[in-house]
Amino acid sequence: MSATLDSRGASHAPRPMTQEEKKVIFASSLGTVFEWYDFYLYGSLAPVIARQFFSGLDAGAAFIFALLAFAAGFLVRPFGAIVFGRLGDMIGRKYTFLVTILIMGLSTFIVGLLPSYATIGVAAPVILIALRMLQGLALGGEYGGAATYVAEHSPHGKRGAYTSWIQTTATLGLFLSLLVILGVREGVGEAAFAEWAWRVPFLVSILLLGISVWIRLSLSESPAFQKMKAEGKTSKAPLSESFGQWKNLKIVILALIGLTAGQAVVWYSGQFYALFFLTQQLKVDATTANLMIAAALLIGTPFFVVFGTLSDKIGRKPIIMAGCLLAVVTYFPVFKMLTENANPALARAQATAGVVVTADPRSCSFQGNPVAREIDFSSSCDIAKRYLVQNSVSYERADGPAGSPAVVKIGEVAITAPVGNVVNHKFDEASAKEIAAFKKAVAEQLKTAGYPTKADPAQINKVMTVVLLFWLVLLVTMVYGPIAAMLVEMFPTRIRYTSMSLPYHIGNGWFGGLLPTTAFAIVASTGNMYNGLWYPIVIAAVTLVIGTIFIRETKDVDIYAND
Repeated sequence: MSATLDSRGASHAPRPMTQEEKKVIFASSLGTVFEWYDFYLYGSLAPVIARQFFSGLDAGAAFIFALLAFAAGFLVRPFGAIVFGRLGDMIGRKYTFLVTILIMGLSTFIVGLLPSYATIGVAAPVILIALRMLQGLALGGEYGGAATYVAEHSPHGKRGAYTSWIQTTATLGLFLSLLVILGVREGVGEAAFAEWAWRVPFLVSILLLGISVWIRLSLSESPAFQKMKAEGKTSKAPLSESFGQWKNLKIVILALIGLTAGQAVVWYSGQFYALFFLTQQLKVDATTANLMIAAALLIGTPFFVVFGTLSDKIGRKPIIMAGCLLAVVTYFPVFKMLTENANPALARAQATAGVVVTADPRSCSFQGNPVAREIDFSSSCDIAKRYLVQNSVSYERADGPAGSPAVVKIGEVAITAPVGNVVNHKFDEASAKEIAAFKKAVAEQLKTAGYPTKADPAQINKVMTVVLLFWLVLLVTMVYGPIAAMLVEMFPTRIRYTSMSLPYHIGNGWFGGLLPTTAFAIVASTGNMYNGLWYPIVIAAVTLVIGTIFIRETKDVDIYAND
């Protein structure tokens, strides 16, 4: 690759990376793996968290609440980006790293010690959510610093290749969390794991914290920041420079809508939503689902580096946009193929005896409401849909005449749902008996029609399921592998940490972090297990259009420029 000129007219010819640079980048990446491990333990254990900390709610509401608590960590990530991004641009990348890893590690360790809802009541989920928010703040300051730090150590012409190693850390952190959980689960058994051993992966994080702090202390400051500091060019007000000046703010907005929003939904669809879909909708047991996801991650992770390296040659933008396009086109068929291979009995039952709920639409409530109680769903429509949602039965909707009771049709068999009469905050005796009889009739007919209560491990086509999961991970590597280099290259050194962190964490924290909760709420509301995919598809399509039209290629940008 030929030499390029920076903003001062000096040549930045390609050069090999020194051993010292390789060492600090490896150390930085390893520390970031541990931080992602801490963050994603919660997501990997969401069903267990629901039972431990939200047991005061029914199972469906508890899981949605657990996902909301999961999302809380994502919601505060942009605020962490602002706080720690400002520190990183003013005092340096290295010291900001130390603060974020300490907050993350200690918060994770405390989750392992936190008493459950059964022990301390509502204080348990409140403290849990507070700890998740601390983790989100820490992670908000982590990624921008790590990506900036690695990019500023990388020689020109190899930024995509070297920053792609940082891109592997989120997936490797998830992979590590799955392995630790599987190891503990297999070691103590499912009953003991659900009761107390789920805490072990959180407690183990204190060891990773010690290693991470030691690694971070051994790092040197980034050469770009050292040079800028020596020249007295560090920003005195990175927030106002980043977001108060239109020339930078417009780039922040474009980076969010035209890059990170689409990247985020593809990332979380390919890893977390795929895991939740397997366990919640397809009823694959947690161990098998985790193993298949882990296998797909293991096969797919090298492609972060493949696409990062390729982006140095053909550009970042074509690869990221191609990943968004493929997600839009393939998500529906791939997830339907997941059903056919992970739970073929369910796929056959849906094909031969589909479930249809016919009801007066005005009598139907939103089934995704996480704070609603059983008695809040007292209409005929609500009782029918609530039961199907709680049992992860996918159904289609049809409008019935005004005032008519809901009818659940399973194949050719129709079952009319009763109306619940609420007295003193509970269903009266007659209503309770009618509702119980309705649920029993639906359960028996579902069984007769071939609907399984869980996926049969002997019938799972594990090889094909892993292939499909690998495809989803491959799309993740396409959108995620080159994006760190591209974000770094979009902003000047003096405000880079702050400027790139905010769009990244709004995209990944809000658009991506809210994906599981939003998608499952859509499924609960509409009844169709595939409708949750509309959320990532629409967001990825918007990013594809905006990114293709308005985002410029950055691979040859001089990252030492301050203008």
